[in-house]
Amino acid sequence: MRFGHLDLNLLVALDALLTERSITLAGQQLHLSQSAVSAALGRLRDYFGDELLVQAGRRMVPTAVGADLAGPVRRILLEIQATVATRPAFDPALSDRRFSLMMSDYVALVLMVDVVQRVAQIAPGISFELLQNNVHAPAEHLDHADIDLLIMPAKMVPGGHSRESLFVDDYVCIAWEENSDVGDELSLETYLKAGHVILQWSRGRTPNLDEFVLSKMGFERRIEVIAMNFGMLPNFVVGTRRLATVQRRLAAHYIKTMPLKILDAPFNVPVLDESSHWNAAFDQDPACKWLRKILCDVAKDLAPAASISRCP
Repeated sequence: MRFGHLDLNLLVALDALLTERSITLAGQQLHLSQSAVSAALGRLRDYFGDELLVQAGRRMVPTAVGADLAGPVRRILLEIQATVATRPAFDPALSDRRFSLMMSDYVALVLMVDVVQRVAQIAPGISFELLQNNVHAPAEHLDHADIDLLIMPAKMVPGGHSRESLFVDDYVCIAWEENSDVGDELSLETYLKAGHVILQWSRGRTPNLDEFVLSKMGFERRIEVIAMNFGMLPNFVVGTRRLATVQRRLAAHYIKTMPLKILDAPFNVPVLDESSHWNAAFDQDPACKWLRKILCDVAKDLAPAASISRCP
């Protein structure tokens, strides 16, 4: 299809080139040969009267014109995708849609288990792909519409995308129930003397909220174990004198099956506002709207964080 003497298929190639900044990688994304991608780039350069991308070492970098085109081209393609994907009506009972959602294992445990169960009862053909959000710049997946929803604390996702709050949570400490170093109360002095289990997604990543708050207060914990996900934290606490600072809902889940006790944290950590985020191009997609409502309904049914007991 041509529009103003431009083959609109070339916009797909331009988007891939500006994203990958490599003819080889763009070709892999488009399932085209390097020569075909090079030819497409040549036609784009002729049309726009600009190099668009130039070689700089092993990578290509966009020119000023190329950089200016990146956002508008991506938005155009997303609007086309949303228009094509949207159907006048959506019947969940008959749909075989697969939704792709990115979140932490904590959110998957306290929210998505119930969401998947509810969906299975009313829409048995629908399936889910749940992705861990321990990647660099997870919000970029929204920019590229690689996922339907990103569920993360509101403050951790840059603006520019649609958002809806799901639930709030606060932080508590967990200890092995036979840990004689702590009773029903936990002082800051005892907290700082203890060994700790913390979460670190990957080296170089922004510290978790509790670590950030302690650092701002001028305190440093004695870290004995660095775990790779939230679900592993309680396992490295049981049978030891270690502590872990976790979300209250996560603690309440594990206290049902593990010999743990929940203690109020001896310092104030801001509450978490877990929210769903999506590309605004899909605001009116009936399937996505349906899923977002399911998420909100299940979140509303969660017990208030403040009502969760401190001790078993």
